[in-house]
Amino acid sequence: MTEFPEEPIYRQLARIGRTLASPVRLRLLDVLDAGERTVEQLSQEADVPLKNTSAQLQQLRAAHLVTSRREGTRVYYRLADERVSRFLGELQDFAEGRLADLREAVSRHLGDPVALEPVTAEELARRLADPGVVVVDVRPAAAHARGHVPGAVSVPLAELRDRLGELPRDAEIVAYCGGPYCVVSPQAVRLLRDHGLRARTLEGGITRWRRTGNRLEEGTAAR
Repeated sequence: MTEFPEEPIYRQLARIGRTLASPVRLRLLDVLDAGERTVEQLSQEADVPLKNTSAQLQQLRAAHLVTSRREGTRVYYRLADERVSRFLGELQDFAEGRLADLREAVSRHLGDPVALEPVTAEELARRLADPGVVVVDVRPAAAHARGHVPGAVSVPLAELRDRLGELPRDAEIVAYCGGPYCVVSPQAVRLLRDHGLRARTLEGGITRWRRTGNRLEEGTAAR
């Protein structure tokens, strides 16, 4: 016997809450927001062990948050639809507005966001055609090839110091990485500024770019 007549309804609603009550699953969803991935690719990008990635994907599939397709021997996973992406963005914004501990954790993890002078996705979309703006993707080259901000140059963080001479000193550089809590682009911006370049981060990274309705470009952009 149920405690109240509507209990079966709320039990089903609670399935989404239980599924999202996992830091690992939230991380996997953020990575998948940039595009479909195999289990191996997802494991590598999310920095989650392969076996655990596979197990968590089954939980996400059961809640209809992700779907998959088979191509030969490979299985590709992606978000079930755009509503999942929008919901995740709203959840993160809502949580940051409500939880001071979350804001403090983000600040400790990324550094002072104000100092990084983040560019919003909306602002960058308006400025993509500006020759005075250079967009730099500091994720691994493979992630860049799977989908990036149109026109972005691939300069993985590990290569950035050696390739500083490729970047114009009179341009404003907007660096981005994976999701809203990725530390790579803040590190890149600090390195660029230390070498006298004007640099800012893209707020929310490639994930926020996608969640605001902007398209991704596939393939490798010319250096």
